[in-house]
Amino acid sequence: MVLWIIFPITLSLVSLIGTWTVGNGNFCQVNQSTGCCWVPTISSSGTYSPENSLFTATINAGSFLFLLFCIFHHAHIMEKHGCHSMLSKFALVFGVVAALGAFAAGNCNPRHLALPHYLGAAISFMCICFYTILLTALTRKCVLTGYEKVLYPLRITSTVVQIIITICYTVLFAQDKYYYLHLSAVFEWMLSVNLELFELSYAVEFCFFSSFMLSNLLSKRDEEKPLMMS
Repeated sequence: MVLWIIFPITLSLVSLIGTWTVGNGNFCQVNQSTGCCWVPTISSSGTYSPENSLFTATINAGSFLFLLFCIFHHAHIMEKHGCHSMLSKFALVFGVVAALGAFAAGNCNPRHLALPHYLGAAISFMCICFYTILLTALTRKCVLTGYEKVLYPLRITSTVVQIIITICYTVLFAQDKYYYLHLSAVFEWMLSVNLELFELSYAVEFCFFSSFMLSNLLSKRDEEKPLMMS
């Protein structure tokens, strides 16, 4: 039971601590002796050695944990509210694609494989927006803990923030001026922190999770078995 409580916290620490290890000053590429705010992008950790190895390992671990998060939440919905299985399956698809996009971004060096790196990051950020929307909708429809009256407004706020910041980050990242690129780096970190806080709220759901729910997801329910034996 304790594992499901600390799971989102572990994901937060793995995703944030490792990517903050930045070297070579490649996040401040403009020749400015003053006025450089020294805020790295998350991707800057994966450009040069030796921190790029830690970056790759961190993103891989974060992607795997996020994938488990998606599967566990889907299993919880299927066990408690099977009538909303279709909505939960759509959420699971977006979550899996987001995890794969993050995995591609983490394993493609932005210096040598910039296109797949940024493409994977873009797919991940976009799918995460839809994923948070669907999970917030499921919070409104499904009573899993009895604390939905508190969790639902918090997740609505987090989802709105995630969408707004994603749009701002996308617009600013496409600019050429350093000032806008610096702001995009700030928004990128805000995206990551907001997502981790969103997932951290599911520690409440994990208190009510059991391994039976996951095993039941892998086996056919009685109503799904054929009535006539072959």
